Amino acid sequence: MEHFLQYNPVVLALLATLFTYGLTALGAASVFSFKKISNGILNPMLGFAAGVMIAASFWSLLKPAIEIAEANGTTPWVPAVTGFLLGGVFLYSIDKILPHLHLGLPDNKSEGIKTEWHRNILLVLSVTLHNIPEGLAVGVAFGALANHPEMANLTGAIALAVGIGLQNLPEGAAISIPLRQGGLSRLKAFNYGQLSGIVEPIAGVIGAYLVASMKPILPYALSFAAGAMIFVVVEELIPVSQRNNKTDSSTIGAMLGFALMMVLDVALG
Repeated sequence: MEHFLQYNPVVLALLATLFTYGLTALGAASVFSFKKISNGILNPMLGFAAGVMIAASFWSLLKPAIEIAEANGTTPWVPAVTGFLLGGVFLYSIDKILPHLHLGLPDNKSEGIKTEWHRNILLVLSVTLHNIPEGLAVGVAFGALANHPEMANLTGAIALAVGIGLQNLPEGAAISIPLRQGGLSRLKAFNYGQLSGIVEPIAGVIGAYLVASMKPILPYALSFAAGAMIFVVVEELIPVSQRNNKTDSSTIGAMLGFALMMVLDVALG
């Protein structure tokens, strides 16, 4: 695996985020097998995704940010807190501007700038919104290799990509199957579902390029991605996963997702 350290980190980030996008598409492809998805299945799937993102935010992003800041001789918590809060502010701003509709809500509950866009577009934009920090997180993790080309950092970035990819499977299904229930053909529902993940390679390449080009921003960038992901978890994934009184299954899913991501990061990183 060490030969991967010879590759351009931006290229590695692109490959990794194409992998996570591919698993989004694979999850969306479940619409060819299923027309409906019950809350008994959807809730733990979304809870699992939330657990993975929470664990990744600490183990793969905040913890390394603190360690890098300490190694650089700066106050460790300053970049972590600053970047974390800026990530939340960034996603909050997009949330208020970009028109979108959370899963399971009626049309009159859409958020962002008011528009006459179709419900299907708003649903896709909702998932696209939280794919931005996921792609950014993976990109920043690989971009860190430009200035810290250690094997542990490579395996940690790979673990993060695997974890994000695994939680993209249920997210892809969570968008395509409801679209199919809404009347779209299976092919159109799949296309919309996979399209929601295409932003990940874009965000990944941008994140990797920035941290590879500007070494001092690395701990801030890692923390920024963590803050953006936590915003998504609290704003959307957890509330959506606990609708219709199915809270136990979503909580169990979140615990399992956190545990899996922790194992991946500690074992590989």
